[in-house]
Amino acid sequence: MINEQMYAYGAQKSSIREIAAWGAARAAQIGAENVFDFSLGNPSVPAPPQVNEAIVRALALPPTELHGYTPAAGLPACREAVATSLNRRFGTGYGPGDVFMTVGAAASLSCTFKAVVNPGDEVIVIAPYFPEYRVWIETSGATCVEVPADPVTFDLDVDAVAAALTARTKAVVVNSPNNPVGVVYGTETLTRLAVALEEAERTFDTSIYLVSDEPYREIVYGAEVPWVPGVYGRTVVCYSYSKSLSLPGERIGWVLVPDTNPDHDELVDAVAGAARALGFVCAPSLFQRVIVDCVDVPADVAAYAENRALLCEGLKALGYEYVEPQGAFYLWVKALDPDAQAFFERAREFELLPVPSDSFGCGGWVRVGYCVSRDTIERSMAAWEALAKSYR
Repeated sequence: MINEQMYAYGAQKSSIREIAAWGAARAAQIGAENVFDFSLGNPSVPAPPQVNEAIVRALALPPTELHGYTPAAGLPACREAVATSLNRRFGTGYGPGDVFMTVGAAASLSCTFKAVVNPGDEVIVIAPYFPEYRVWIETSGATCVEVPADPVTFDLDVDAVAAALTARTKAVVVNSPNNPVGVVYGTETLTRLAVALEEAERTFDTSIYLVSDEPYREIVYGAEVPWVPGVYGRTVVCYSYSKSLSLPGERIGWVLVPDTNPDHDELVDAVAGAARALGFVCAPSLFQRVIVDCVDVPADVAAYAENRALLCEGLKALGYEYVEPQGAFYLWVKALDPDAQAFFERAREFELLPVPSDSFGCGGWVRVGYCVSRDTIERSMAAWEALAKSYR
């Protein structure tokens, strides 16, 4: 017999990717210019020119060096570059031994969950949340526990998290800037969360990790994103360059085990062991070399800021309600129907493809990705208007 859990994940598929696949098929039928696909977080902003320049330089290396295996944890020069960049930005003292290069954010999170949880443990996520969290948590042997965010602001509800902590809680996941809402958790909120976690550790005589998922850290609109390990010692940071350098298809990221962790050395080895068990050792060699040269190249936030303003202004004029994002590149829009799936189905009749919020563990909203071209947003406004009128 096949593995029934794996079969279920494969048969159910990701709703985000299902919508994107439907959009691609529809575009082939009626033309891409007539389909307004806001489903995937796939940057339309090209990678910075420094990336292409770094690739060209790397291609001059001997082929066996360029394409050969790296050490399991990554090239020493790449891990050193990441640590040095973090130290410069956050006043820390990390070394290359604190960094494990990974095959993108999925591998970073999968390795972290596999490293810290045991069967029967619980991992708390803040709903709405990126739906793949549940897959990675469950396949690590833990139970995914959803805790709703504040229903108005969608900020992290510390009291709700504190109430959900039990003797089985092994980790809490925070994602800031947040996908799908775009909220940035402030220092005060994170400090209160840290106090709650420390109190729970004492009460239950356990260790609770804070897993900080940060692929959108650089994509913010005036907000400050706190450095989470500076607030709570037992933190693990997961990062990907998919968004900041527009490299989603290259699958390159890292796990940081900060030196503030009380069980730092064991945790470093556990992350390495998890990567070995999951088959995620030796991240792509070429793009590790790219990161050495591009670790501090800034993200093109201006393009996303323009799209954000255009989409917000356009939908506001049409009467839609939304949460104005502080970061990332998604707009959390109130559905015009209590049933988000029904709203999506009607939106699809107008060739609009947002993602219904049920996918993110929350009803009544849709996620609209504005990492698309400006032209797509502009041309979609007539469809958004027709959709709104259909409900009047």
